[in-house]
Amino acid sequence: MQLSPEEKRRIYEEEKTRMEAEQKQRMTAGGSSTGLEPNVAALLCYLGFWITGIIFLVIEQQNRFVRFHALQSIVTFGALTVAAFLLGWIPFVGPVLRALLGVLVFVLWIVLMIKAHQGELHRVPLAGQVAEGILPADWRVGRTEQGDRQETSGLTASEESGEPPESGGASSPSASAKADDARRPAEGRFARTRGGRVAGYGVAIFFNLVFLVFFTSFHRYIAWYHTGPDGTINRLPLLTGDYFTFLPVLVTALVITIAAYVVMIIHDNYWLHEVIHITLAGIGVAVIVNLLAIFPFDFGVIPDPRIAAIMPGIVTAALVVVAVALGISALVRFIRLMVRVAQ
Repeated sequence: MQLSPEEKRRIYEEEKTRMEAEQKQRMTAGGSSTGLEPNVAALLCYLGFWITGIIFLVIEQQNRFVRFHALQSIVTFGALTVAAFLLGWIPFVGPVLRALLGVLVFVLWIVLMIKAHQGELHRVPLAGQVAEGILPADWRVGRTEQGDRQETSGLTASEESGEPPESGGASSPSASAKADDARRPAEGRFARTRGGRVAGYGVAIFFNLVFLVFFTSFHRYIAWYHTGPDGTINRLPLLTGDYFTFLPVLVTALVITIAAYVVMIIHDNYWLHEVIHITLAGIGVAVIVNLLAIFPFDFGVIPDPRIAAIMPGIVTAALVVVAVALGISALVRFIRLMVRVAQ
């Protein structure tokens, strides 16, 4: 008997509701290291923003649902905290943007707590993917849900897609390689890429040396080049005398960075590699914050008043973006290390 479109839709909605209920039950079932119900523990991961996220990431050792929400809380609100701090350095529009960000944070905070208490796996765009990527492969909630659905239905991936299974029941080489990579610890994958990593360290050392020489000896070439009426090119320096207050900070950071890469070439260790990169990212953020505080730029020398007016905002925004990126990078590496230590 052929079903009508209305009946098909009703059956689809009923099946969707049933699967969502089963998923919610799977996610919130089981015990928690905290002794709380998983949905309550997940809510508390957001209660104190990234601080309670760190607390629950450390004390929760068995429930993947709670650990995912703890990681998402750290990544989401940690990044937003860094962004709010850096927005305060932007003149004029900074306070307005910071206030708007505060409203967004409040709304997101409420939504995430409600979704967590309802047992829903609500992923914040980007932050959710980052949090899930930090989890071990066999702990990733989406991966486990797919496995649960396949076990429940008794179908393999090829049967669900309608494709015939490969002869002998063997998986493809590429699938086997991906499975091996998923099971292999981060340290193992780290060891496999030593050659390319050392080459990257060498390139980084070279560019940091170039920057060191340029900013100490050729900083006067940071200028606005203007062609005069007679065809001559005039160089209008953009740096003020305050630059020499900032220069020692920059030189120290570049020297530390070069030394850090040399150390990583000599002693190539996963844990040392992660700690050094977290430290260098923190140093980078500190250097940018110091540069924003001093702001040794004089855009008033630019002949075009419109360009002179917008350049401070452009430079400030670019520096803030770089600092936020460095802060997020350091936060992600730090969380990954915490997860490894907790395992």
